[in-house]
Amino acid sequence: MRRMIVTLDGPAGSGKSTTAWQLASRLGVEMLDTGAMYRGITAKALDRGIDIATEPHAVIELARSSEVRFDWTQQPPRLWVGRRDMTDRLRDHDVTNWVSDVSSMPAIRHVMVKAQRRIASEHPRLVTEGRDQGSVVFPDADAKFYLDASPQVRAKRRADQLRAAGKPVDLDQIREAIILRDRKDAARKDGPLICPEDAQRIDTSDMTSEQVVDFLAQRVRALVEVEA
Repeated sequence: MRRMIVTLDGPAGSGKSTTAWQLASRLGVEMLDTGAMYRGITAKALDRGIDIATEPHAVIELARSSEVRFDWTQQPPRLWVGRRDMTDRLRDHDVTNWVSDVSSMPAIRHVMVKAQRRIASEHPRLVTEGRDQGSVVFPDADAKFYLDASPQVRAKRRADQLRAAGKPVDLDQIREAIILRDRKDAARKDGPLICPEDAQRIDTSDMTSEQVVDFLAQRVRALVEVEA
């Protein structure tokens, strides 16, 4: 099977996860949600009562000792950390507040990057989304894109996700959290949020999800052989 890696990078709320899932379905390949992996470790650390600010060593040990895997038999795939399905915990407010701190730890990123490359070796035809997929994890990807949108638009999208999941919503709080997350992600030393030089930047603020997927599918098919 010929490898095909398509990377979607961008800030929180830019539509990466939804777009990646729909694009993978359109192309007939699998989808890797790398942000969910960092959120899974964050959620497990919080549920264990670990103080992320003062006990980074405990978070690192947790990541090293916990297998992070996806259940590919489910659509979309469910995320497991160790023996626990963490999928429904990933978008909770406390996880969102702390995930940037966890993902900024070099040792955590080392563990996650290694896991992501292992997953790609087992599932070589992937649409993978995150913040460093085209720049660090898969610098030789077949097609690279960087999705962006205004903080207000991204906050509304995240609020809609939370409402759909039956969770409480504070739009102003979500917007401020997104802006803070952008700053943290762009400032970290390991795997910072950047647009890879060879990626196509796309502002999705005024585009529907279907329009974004249509555009990306057309671009991917122009760049690489999609059929298995």
